[in-house]
Amino acid sequence: MNSLRRIISGRAKLATLVAGRGEPVVFLHAAVFDHTMWLAQIDDIAATHTAISYDRRGFGETVAEIEDHSPVADLLAVIDALAPGRQATLVACSQGGKIALDFALAQPSRTRALVLIAPSISGAPEPVYPPAITALLRDVAAAEAARDWDRVSMLKAHLWLDGPLAPDGRVSGELRDMFLQKNAAALRAAPVGASLDVTPAFPRLGEITAPALVIWGDLDFPHIQERSRLLAATMPNAAGHGITGVAHLPSLEQPAEVTGLITRFLATL
Repeated sequence: MNSLRRIISGRAKLATLVAGRGEPVVFLHAAVFDHTMWLAQIDDIAATHTAISYDRRGFGETVAEIEDHSPVADLLAVIDALAPGRQATLVACSQGGKIALDFALAQPSRTRALVLIAPSISGAPEPVYPPAITALLRDVAAAEAARDWDRVSMLKAHLWLDGPLAPDGRVSGELRDMFLQKNAAALRAAPVGASLDVTPAFPRLGEITAPALVIWGDLDFPHIQERSRLLAATMPNAAGHGITGVAHLPSLEQPAEVTGLITRFLATL
């Protein structure tokens, strides 16, 4: 049975979904969605583990005042509240992956394992984009400057849901409508303050010894695919897995396949 909790961290009340019993698995969402991107995975993982997902500041149902804050400290507050003193496996996508990597470096004794899906990495080199993607990013910047959030969300649906080099509208129907709704809500959210987590993880990836699985889609940004392969090759106990026919959000496009990958990985721990 799922329950919604409010976890206090600083001046934030983090809306947190909890399901199941057992070793904790914490899901960290991308910056273009909220914790509901993991609902399909949580239903299955909760059969054998305590599955936890929460909305970060500025997303979903979390309520936060403006303050400089540490996303790593917010994650630790969630784990301490629901699994005090225990290690957690972190399942993270995109910007959530950045937080998971930062957490693994700051709190290695609390990190059981990592599943990283198309993760961002703090301190990674700036990407060089092909011309077609550069043009799309210019359109996003212009729409952001005009505060045309509906257009920003539509452009980001092409970039992150379809894949930047895939046909616009490749993903349609309910999933696209959901993306537009969730992303528009995040774009319109009130400011929450600056992140205090500024130490780059990229030069220290070799220090992360927790078992890890790195996943990417073959329709994602080329530099994200390359970065994911590098991550899998650099962390001492990591393996990589590419998924065909998906872009940046495989847990939404291919939920059964992603759930299977996570379940099999957890069984090896």
